[in-house]
Amino acid sequence: MQTPIRGLRSFCFAAKSLSFKHAAKELYLTPSAVSHQIKQLEEQLGIELFQRQTRSISLTAAGKNFFDAISPIIYTLENTINEFSQLQQNTNITITLPEFFASELLMPKLSEWTSEHPNINLQMDTLKTRKELTRHSDLSIVLSSSKPSEGLTTELFNLEYIPACNEKLLKQWKDDHCQALNQVPLILHKARPWAWHQWAEKAGIDDFSPTQIIQIDSMFGVARAAQQGIGISLIPLPISQSWFDEKWLYKLFQQPLTTKDKYYLVQHEANSPNPALDLFAKWVVSTFSNIQG
Repeated sequence: MQTPIRGLRSFCFAAKSLSFKHAAKELYLTPSAVSHQIKQLEEQLGIELFQRQTRSISLTAAGKNFFDAISPIIYTLENTINEFSQLQQNTNITITLPEFFASELLMPKLSEWTSEHPNINLQMDTLKTRKELTRHSDLSIVLSSSKPSEGLTTELFNLEYIPACNEKLLKQWKDDHCQALNQVPLILHKARPWAWHQWAEKAGIDDFSPTQIIQIDSMFGVARAAQQGIGISLIPLPISQSWFDEKWLYKLFQQPLTTKDKYYLVQHEANSPNPALDLFAKWVVSTFSNIQG
């Protein structure tokens, strides 16, 4: 038996509305086409599904039983087809994230995602600070000292900060690291203006009297300044681990400054189900959750 799917769909729409005309409108067909498809289905089944009056139709007992049995199957089939067709079409995902996260973590790993999902387009807006967020996006990666309250939020990892410099400064002050703190410019992100003093207190350095502190509004700028030998920077870990692995930076002290700063993934509420967005969010969490330096 080869029953056309379109005949079953026409039957289900007509059975729900008890109107060939309404079913035709929903299916973008003519009422006569719907009637013809259902008539073929009845002939194939060998049963009468509808009682037809001049201006109305009603389900027969057999028609009602058949509708109860077949409608869940048709519903599941249509959902499956829609889901797969959406995955085959190019879909767009917008994500806002700190520029340092983008350059140090996301970009080196992004080819893993794009090669597996060539039909999903990504639009990334990088931010220096969270205050710059002015437009809606599907996803946000946020650096915050407290869990964001908006959307579906997943914690990725926490940050700690370590004093670091280039190899030349490390060798120059190899015999007195503490004295270097009072003679070499100290560099930090302007969002944490007291971070050096907090670090010194945690490290137990009593004679902490820096001659110069430089604040930069970009974490990439903070790291680059240390690499260029401008001074000693407070560098976030584990996000900056590649700078140490590549020997662009060296730890001047092993004592970190532990803070409440954490990266979170925020999935904003969508108007409709978005399988592509869910896939990308799961990939971000699995790739960057609880990373270690």
